[in-house]
Formats: sequence, C-alpha cells, structure tokens
Amino acid sequence: MTKFTLKLLRLKDVLSLRGIGKSQHYEDIQDGLFTPPVKIGSRASAWPEHEVATINAARIAGKTEDQIRKIVIDLINARTARSCI
Repeated sequence: MTKFTLKLLRLKDVLSLRGIGKSQHYEDIQDGLFTPPVKIGSRASAWPEHEVATINAARIAGKTEDQIRKIVIDLINARTARSCI
C-alpha cells in the first residue's frame, strides 16, 4: 500500500506550491488538470498534500495534459477508495 500524508493544504499554500494565481488554479480544476478541493467545513476547503505533490511531479516530469488528466481522475477515485481510519 502506498504511503501518503494526511496533511491538508489551504488555497494560499497550494497556490504557492504551484507557482500560479487563483484564477489559473480554478481554471485547471475546470479543465481536469487539478483535483477539486475537499470540503473541511461549511465555508472552508483544502487539498490533500499528496495530490498537490503528485500533480506537481507530473508537470516537472513533462507529462502531457492528457496524462495529467488521467492522474487527476485516479487521485479523485482514490479519495473514495481509501477506507476511513
């Protein structure tokens, strides 16, 4: 089983790690190039740190947008596949 961190990152941290602005970040989500946020409260959202790292690593490795879309789909599917602790 793959080890991953359970740390959640808020938007400002995700934007900092990605090196882009908020508009581009949400456009990437709409285009399937980044995972949507996880609701952590009635007015708060965050992203699992391992998802951000995985997508950043794919970009660094030069993956195509279609390959990144596949990674995003796999990450989203893995959210529901993991059992709760």
